[in-house]
Amino acid sequence: MPYSLAIFDLDGTLADSFPWFLRVINDVADRFSFRRVAEEDIEGLRHASSREILTRLEVPLWKLPAIARHARRLKAQAAAEISLFAGVETMLRTLAENGVQLALVTSDSEANAREKLGEAAALFSHYDCSASLFGKAAKFRRVVRRAGVDPGRVIAIGDEVRDIEAARAAGIACGAVSWGYAAPAALRALAPDHMFAQMEEIAEVVCRIQQSV
Repeated sequence: MPYSLAIFDLDGTLADSFPWFLRVINDVADRFSFRRVAEEDIEGLRHASSREILTRLEVPLWKLPAIARHARRLKAQAAAEISLFAGVETMLRTLAENGVQLALVTSDSEANAREKLGEAAALFSHYDCSASLFGKAAKFRRVVRRAGVDPGRVIAIGDEVRDIEAARAAGIACGAVSWGYAAPAALRALAPDHMFAQMEEIAEVVCRIQQSV
């Protein structure tokens, strides 16, 4: 069955924010009194789930809303430092031109997201932003309802273990990209419906399915 709605994550999927994240994480750790991230910790964290990361860094759940608000402010200030991955705009335009609705579900604010996306922001029909760490499944369901699409024709594309888990909880297909925050092996271990190694593969897969009807 063809996909008619593609829901994208932003950071690590469309926007190359991981280098920025590594630059600021220890300042955030000091501000909110959780464990700093040493260079030798990074690869292990990329193989961990969100809950495992919180446990390793000793971040209590009650601090997450404040940390998220602070991170959004930092991202707004660093907008010029965070660019889209090469090929994002071409990929999004190809999907839109082939009749695929585009949606964005992200932990970032809509204002930050639109600034990062630039002209490509206009290609998105649906935005549901400021998602909590474990709140994406509910936002996926809401976007699907707004789009008026059968869940069987929806794919969510992200770069973290929680993106796959949220898509499955929402009853939609999941695609994982290999260039984001989580290690590709950690994503493959969850057997997503599609694993993307290059940006152009997203349009090739979704549009090939779209045209197969």
